[in-house]
Amino acid sequence: MLIKGVTLRGLEVFEALAKTGSVAQAAEMTGLSQPAVSQQMRNLEKALDSELIDHGRRPMVLTAAGRSFLTRTEAVLSELRLAQSELTVMDLTHLQALSIGLIDDFDNDLTPRLATILADSLTQCRFKMITASSHDIVQAMEARELHIAVAATTGRPHDGLVEHPLVRDPFILVAPKGALSDAAQAAEQLQDLPFLRYAREQLISQQIEGLLARQKLEFEDRFEVGSHLALMAMVARRIGWAVTTPLGYMRAARFHDQIEAFPLPFGEMSRTISLFSAADWADRVPRDVAETLRRLVQSQMIDPAVQRLPFLAGGFRVIGA
Repeated sequence: MLIKGVTLRGLEVFEALAKTGSVAQAAEMTGLSQPAVSQQMRNLEKALDSELIDHGRRPMVLTAAGRSFLTRTEAVLSELRLAQSELTVMDLTHLQALSIGLIDDFDNDLTPRLATILADSLTQCRFKMITASSHDIVQAMEARELHIAVAATTGRPHDGLVEHPLVRDPFILVAPKGALSDAAQAAEQLQDLPFLRYAREQLISQQIEGLLARQKLEFEDRFEVGSHLALMAMVARRIGWAVTTPLGYMRAARFHDQIEAFPLPFGEMSRTISLFSAADWADRVPRDVAETLRRLVQSQMIDPAVQRLPFLAGGFRVIGA
């Protein structure tokens, strides 16, 4: 039995404050007002009879008790979010066929979990799931080869499709470990390392090149790599630096000990990952799958990414329905 006064909302507020150190940012993350965030935190500390956060510091920092309690809090909330996501898609037994395409950024943990959740509900259904680049997935969706597509938004309208935004995925800079001490000094500190580009036909490359062009930035055009993991491997081997997103960074877990990530120093920019479905599909399935994906992304991608890279708090986030 929980101690009286320890609530799920209080735990969520504590987690948000621990990540951001800011009442304002925690309010944005939780959807509460700033006074409500402060009250929830006071209630939790009173219930536990322990100070979890040093309220006199700006940004706020955890106390020793807070650091210990945060580990348990994150584990509990992660399990609850995962359980919630597995219950979201309740009944797909009426479908005769479902084909879904997913951006390959989700390959590591999210795609297998979604596949099992859907398969459990699709008892009488022909089910097909593919992973590919955003460009290929959107093309397949427009050609009506897929029922549902999850991909980066291109920024242009898609006739006959409904878009359900899922995730705001900001662009970040990745560099070899120790090569960059301050993102603001990136131009100076990385001048001896080449810029590693994604292959130009990829949507993410086009978005990054557009950002660089708007900032009137030019880098030597030596490397163009179509494989995300190959690009991260080259950064890890100190061949150069790159611009990617948190989703891309989290896919490259094997290289995390050899690379470092920083906020983008030359203009803030993000991409949106969305679920697309046919406009004439009146069924709840697209909305249910979108909500399941939001919960999975939160527990499997965003929470671990923010824990590793606190500067992502508030920027790398789920976009509500």
